[in-house]
Amino acid sequence: MITSDNVISADNQQERLIFIGWIVGFVDGEGCFSIGFVKQPDTSKRCGYSTGYQVVHRFAITQGVKSLSCIEDIHAFFNVGRLQKNLRNDNHKEDLVQYIVNKEQDLLETIIPFFQKYPLNTSKRYDFEQFVKCMRIIEQRKHKTRKGLIDIAQIAQTMNHRKSREDLIRILRDYTPNAQIKSEDIVPSA
Repeated sequence: MITSDNVISADNQQERLIFIGWIVGFVDGEGCFSIGFVKQPDTSKRCGYSTGYQVVHRFAITQGVKSLSCIEDIHAFFNVGRLQKNLRNDNHKEDLVQYIVNKEQDLLETIIPFFQKYPLNTSKRYDFEQFVKCMRIIEQRKHKTRKGLIDIAQIAQTMNHRKSREDLIRILRDYTPNAQIKSEDIVPSA
């Protein structure tokens, strides 16, 4: 990471802005904001999963292990999340390292405000904006309702090269518990 002994100098401020710009560019190229869903098999014993699904939120940057120092610098800058090494067992020559932030509070208080202040420059900005919409639904605890879960699934299907999640939306619409669902909560099937 770029550091200096003189923390109040103009040079230090310039170094910080350069480093921030580098982070934004790095995330534009290698970062990912994602929303996923995990089926919870026995929801009767698990508070908060009455819909039968858990929403998984994640910001990640993946690199070959040779670029570990870059990932460590970003981790040190944000001071949240974790590093994870993934051993490769395929035809690639190096293992992967990931910087992962999936704790809701860290995403809402550190990662999202940073990228709102220093916007991404590529199409990844759209994914980030959709990610923020999903996180706001989660922050309001609406993801624990059938309607909120469907709203998140519909937003998430437009993210990351717009991978279709129509099957998931259909499952959520057709197979989640119908207890106390108001007519405005129901999204009609296609």
